[in-house]
Amino acid sequence: MELRIFTEPQQGATYDDLLTVAQTAERLGYGAFFRSDHYLAMNADGLPGPTDAWITLAGLARDTSTIRLGTLVTSATFRYPGPLAIAVAQVDAMSGGRVDFGFGAGWFEEEHLAYGIPFPALKDRFDRLEESLAVITGLWDTPVGESFSYEGEHVRIENSPALPKPQQHPHPPIVMGGAGKKRTPALAARYADEFNVPFMSVGDTSMLFERVAGACRDADRDPAELTYSNALVLCCGRDEAEIARRAERIGRDVAELRENGLAGTPEEVVEKIRAYAAVGSQRIYLQMLDLADLEHLELVAQEVMPAVRDL
Repeated sequence: MELRIFTEPQQGATYDDLLTVAQTAERLGYGAFFRSDHYLAMNADGLPGPTDAWITLAGLARDTSTIRLGTLVTSATFRYPGPLAIAVAQVDAMSGGRVDFGFGAGWFEEEHLAYGIPFPALKDRFDRLEESLAVITGLWDTPVGESFSYEGEHVRIENSPALPKPQQHPHPPIVMGGAGKKRTPALAARYADEFNVPFMSVGDTSMLFERVAGACRDADRDPAELTYSNALVLCCGRDEAEIARRAERIGRDVAELRENGLAGTPEEVVEKIRAYAAVGSQRIYLQMLDLADLEHLELVAQEVMPAVRDL
């Protein structure tokens, strides 16, 4: 079981805040530093304001050296697929091949309204996601010296040189996720290297993993080719007082976090991770909502990570 750190900078964070967390996570042996790709805070003032995901990751690519970097997840509504393919390939090169590309259809209408981004209906968003995946992977996978063209309902590419190439071959791992019943599993089976289930129970996780595995079989793909993962909010403490203090800092109830997240003592967190591992989870993205609490990362690295490493 690999533990990764997942942050929500739109809730309030500077680049330096994120850099401190990323470098601490790197030093402590976490597998990756991920961030959301959002432009509007949720139930918070979000000061000093949002930071752009791929600009942040470009900086971290140069300010870290070993930890993997990525998004959960970049919205297909935010950027044209051609320029996005260029940006991700460049950050991958800047990092020495450490990027994971999380990609989804987008869901948060208010942030689109707040920053002038069109927000199509759900079917249209999934259509655009599917075309974007075809274009981005097509641009990355086209051999150097050849050109790439594509004709879709929303995107047209004509004789692109399909440059630059990512450092990773054939391209950075693609992370997809969600609870959609049909198109999400089908797109994951076709394009994803990893399928992520965000903030759901062990039972729901098992169902969604099997749904994607079924879509892989329908597409004549071995389901074992995918990595299966979860994202869960973290609230770990050595005793009840420390757990309660951390829950209060992020505005959450301890009982609710114990039910829906990874909350409790290190021993409790280990047992919860074991339950997810038992239904096939191979990675856990620990949603860290208090970016100033670096002792939280230290505690989990010391008392949880060694106990789950061999799951």
